[in-house]
Amino acid sequence: MANQRMITILGPTASGKTTLAAQLAARIGGEIISADSRQVYRHMDIGTGKDLADYTVGGRQIPYHLIDIAEPGTKYNLFQYQQDFFTAYDDIRQRGVRPILCGGTGLYIEAVLRGYQLSPVPQNDELRARLEGKPLAELTELLKALKAKNGSTMHNTTDVDSAQRAIRAIEIEEYNLHTPTERRQLPAVPSVIIGVSIDREERRRKITERLRQRLDEGMVDEVRALLAEGIAPADLTYYGLEYKFVTEYATGQTSYDEMFGRLEIAIHQFAKRQMTWFRGMERRGFTINWIDAALPMEEKLAAVQQLTMDYEQ
Repeated sequence: MANQRMITILGPTASGKTTLAAQLAARIGGEIISADSRQVYRHMDIGTGKDLADYTVGGRQIPYHLIDIAEPGTKYNLFQYQQDFFTAYDDIRQRGVRPILCGGTGLYIEAVLRGYQLSPVPQNDELRARLEGKPLAELTELLKALKAKNGSTMHNTTDVDSAQRAIRAIEIEEYNLHTPTERRQLPAVPSVIIGVSIDREERRRKITERLRQRLDEGMVDEVRALLAEGIAPADLTYYGLEYKFVTEYATGQTSYDEMFGRLEIAIHQFAKRQMTWFRGMERRGFTINWIDAALPMEEKLAAVQQLTMDYEQ
């Protein structure tokens, strides 16, 4: 086990990466560590696309980590993810099992593979008050300028898709700019990286199909239940995508058709940004071995296993 690298399976939404990771884990006796910034939240199942049934293969439950670990309405962040990742990773490795990192949140994946050195950043109420009410486009430009000053590769637009998220990102960049801190030293994690590549038109078709399916499965009821629990609409909107648009519909701000149309476009744009992040990882020195999502599962599994063996020879 000492020489075995972690296997990372990444790809845009609707590429089938979770199914591939679960099938691979079943074949090699691995365990999955999720790299999804929204699947950490409990009771947010349909909207985040947890697809927990995928983790049952041949009647056997595949162990997974970092799903359902935070309360809805809270703000889970990259610093916490790094801590939780290494807790799970070390536990899996100590038991002699192969960890499989799987997800579409490029920032989380890169942070653990690269060994980002982060510090916990406190809330800056004065900064938040100053930025409150500013449009997302203006906040994005401010964030871009701060990133340039810091030489930062954090907070890509993939994960900053609402004003609240942008303000938190600005808060972190401001803190790092003005507060020299002793940062935690974390090791980079050696990994074979597999990317699941899906044809653009097929991805668009699957995104639309999955959106209809999730709405049929009760995504609106899921959001209404979270609101009924006392979670503020603004806190749900913070999570972006499904939760932003369905919350607007559930609170009477938009019609069903408008919600569906805007959400469909937003998910297509999100998938494009995910691919932009992964291409950026390649420019930053990561080798991503792309395999075609359209291949039969058996061929995909064989390709992953062959690539893994090649890296370990």
